[in-house]
Amino acid sequence: MKAIRRITVRPVLPEPLLALSELARNLRWSWHEGTRDLFRSVDPARWAADGDPVRLLGGVAPERLTELAADPDFLHRLTETADDLKDYVQGDRWYQDQPGDLPAAVAYFSPEFGVTAALPQYSGGLGILAGDHLKAASDLGVPLIGVGLLYRHGYFRQSLSRDGWQQETYPLLDPDELPLSLLRAADGSPAHIAIALPGGRSLHARIWIAQVGRVPLLMLDSDIEENGSKERNVTDRLYGGGSEHRLLQEMLLGIGGVRAVRAYCELTGHPAPEVFHTNEGHAGFLGLERIHEHVARGLAFDPALESVRAGTVFTTHTPVPAGIDRFDRELVARHFGADAELPGIDVERVLQLGMETYPGGEPNLFNMAVMGLRLGQRANGVSLLHGRVSREMFSGLWPGFDADEVPITSVTNGVHAPTWVAPEVLRLGARTFGAPRTEDALTGSDAGRWDAIAEIPDTEVWALRRLLREQLVGEVRKRLYASWRQRGAGAAELGWIDGVLDPDVLTIGFARRVPSYKRLTLMLRDRDRLMELMLHPERPVQIVVAGKAHPADDGGKRLVQELVRFTDDPRVRHRIVFLPDYGMGMAQKLYPGCDVWLNNPLRPLEACGTSGMKAALNGCLNLSVLDGWWDEWYAPDFGWAIPTADGEATDVDRRDDLEARALYDLLEQRVAPRFYEQGPAGLPDRWITMVRQTLTLLGPKVLAGRMVREYVERLYLPAARAHRALTDGAALELATWKTRVRSGWSRVAVDHVEASAAPATPEVGTVLALRVRVRLGDLVPEDVEVQAVAGRVDPEDRITDGSHVPLKPVGGPDLEGRWTYEGPLTLDRTGPYGYTVRILPEHPLLASSAELGLVAVPSESVGENAGVLLR
Repeated sequence: MKAIRRITVRPVLPEPLLALSELARNLRWSWHEGTRDLFRSVDPARWAADGDPVRLLGGVAPERLTELAADPDFLHRLTETADDLKDYVQGDRWYQDQPGDLPAAVAYFSPEFGVTAALPQYSGGLGILAGDHLKAASDLGVPLIGVGLLYRHGYFRQSLSRDGWQQETYPLLDPDELPLSLLRAADGSPAHIAIALPGGRSLHARIWIAQVGRVPLLMLDSDIEENGSKERNVTDRLYGGGSEHRLLQEMLLGIGGVRAVRAYCELTGHPAPEVFHTNEGHAGFLGLERIHEHVARGLAFDPALESVRAGTVFTTHTPVPAGIDRFDRELVARHFGADAELPGIDVERVLQLGMETYPGGEPNLFNMAVMGLRLGQRANGVSLLHGRVSREMFSGLWPGFDADEVPITSVTNGVHAPTWVAPEVLRLGARTFGAPRTEDALTGSDAGRWDAIAEIPDTEVWALRRLLREQLVGEVRKRLYASWRQRGAGAAELGWIDGVLDPDVLTIGFARRVPSYKRLTLMLRDRDRLMELMLHPERPVQIVVAGKAHPADDGGKRLVQELVRFTDDPRVRHRIVFLPDYGMGMAQKLYPGCDVWLNNPLRPLEACGTSGMKAALNGCLNLSVLDGWWDEWYAPDFGWAIPTADGEATDVDRRDDLEARALYDLLEQRVAPRFYEQGPAGLPDRWITMVRQTLTLLGPKVLAGRMVREYVERLYLPAARAHRALTDGAALELATWKTRVRSGWSRVAVDHVEASAAPATPEVGTVLALRVRVRLGDLVPEDVEVQAVAGRVDPEDRITDGSHVPLKPVGGPDLEGRWTYEGPLTLDRTGPYGYTVRILPEHPLLASSAELGLVAVPSESVGENAGVLLR
């Protein structure tokens, strides 16, 4: 018979074992090997099946608990582990040792968080990055508060039909079976937040807390009795439903998330955030809620906007406009205003923040990334290349400025080493360098200690790599057998799986989401040649592939099916496998066991691509297109670059053919020979050297600890200072100034430019005296900066690498109201050289001179008078 209701009955732990509950509820166990070892010893079989302490304690026999409560060795280990967690949570770490006025707290919003497989609230790289951000912040002592949604079905589980077609299932998650606790009010009842909906309805949510080391992660759950059926389903699944469903999710995440943070801080005494970090546009509505807070206490909209912008950081992960959430203008308008949410704010002001009011934009669409950029004074992409792509993609928001001046910087992603480094690698480090030294290196507290890897003998490096490969082979066979059974195969026809993969064969990994630009099937472009590589009698190659297509992406599913059908071919199925249901659990086995990590996206569509970083931390070499982080840090010392055929005249098919051919050539001529080539001691010396270089040179760079330190130093600290400077009075003054500058900018102009005559043959070091007359209309010199911009020019006289020289006002305005500016211009470069003059708004509270998107430059006639130098 089927139960009509499901409840979770929690175990009653004996008094001596109560600390187990605290250890299970803090997700530090997911990256702390000592805590995992403790839980493994409670019930090795159950741990191997689940790897989840909450489920483990819920299923262990009472007799076993009684036995452990009387075991002095176990109790000693339990006490040590609990004390270690207490020291970790309460002791000073990197952040507490930093000088200066660091933020008291930072709220970090993301639509998904990949902290552990035991809390499946992620779909791919964005969520894993967010989870690693929290964990690295915890290791460094950064006072972060994570904010997300609790999806009752998470993301989908993937299986395959007999013919290789992706199938999805959505298992129901019971919060009582997850490592979560409810935020409770002072009277013990669950704390609630609510947002208003059209027609007088409300969307209620309670707040679950996942404790990620030192960092609380607040997760809003709408599946509660106070809601109607439609509202209960708002947090049903990650990235599901239609436009209104997604809009409600994002309103709950942003608006409800701020309210949850306020409730959490009030109930627990946690310091209120000074900085709000929006990880991708999904949480952008958090800025509107913070504006609403200011308006509710009497501040006007414009100064409230300035105050909110000052303390907001926006991170974009999207390299293409199609990847951004956009909603119909009327749908958004219906959910705000007098009859819905934020009634104190004019709906038109809400809409203006997200409308695509730039050339090429869709005037009737509300763009979440555009809103994120308008509500965040500081913004960044997630690699150097992605920063450049983002500046180009969003340049329409800053008309008149070259793309390289668009105020979007970059912080290259990193990965949380204690999560992704294999236990065997950690143990080798601890044995060789000591546990504290290894921990400092992996958390990013001391990047210099990676040089010590040179002390590990080649024999140990190679033995470790072989062990990890052997473990991967065992894991692959187990998962492949389960997959084939799901596809309907009988046990009697699966004997061949025992011969799948070889622990002594060069192993390549490829695992990621399956949008078309990641090119899952590029390796199949020339199947005969791929077969030759895999079946080479002396230098064979084997490949492990995994990946999920979005449930609504039939094109992606066809790519999966195409690859699966190839891997089913009896001629090669022992050399190439596809593993369904790619997730954190699989990834933690896959990265360490591969020798080469393959990545072949269409450049420049990979914002960062952190899977190769995780592989690198385990001594796996990267073979990748120069995109994302690999474009930034590639060197032949530790990997290979797949040449890109990205000329404008190259069509898509030809590009794939050329890049696939380059991939095959690299594997055949450089990668495989290097792996199988043996030195005098019978070891692949040159391969081991590349492994060592990967760990020594790349290791410190790819750490999430390095990433979080950059966020603190380059974004969080400046944002906190700006937030503190924007008192109500300062915010009102800045908003008033911006209004005055915008209204008067049409009367600002460069009227005349002249320079001292250059010699007939100007040389580097020649100094020109510039004299410029400008019209400022109703503005004054304190409102602007007049600059000379000079540098090399291209054949069309565009300045390509300009430097900026401020010019100074000389005296007062003349009889026509013109101001004169003067200054020296040094010709500091050889070759084609040019200069121009421009006027920019200037205010001490601006984060960037491009912030207002206003600039005045000479007219063509003025430019002709000034001339172009050194042509």
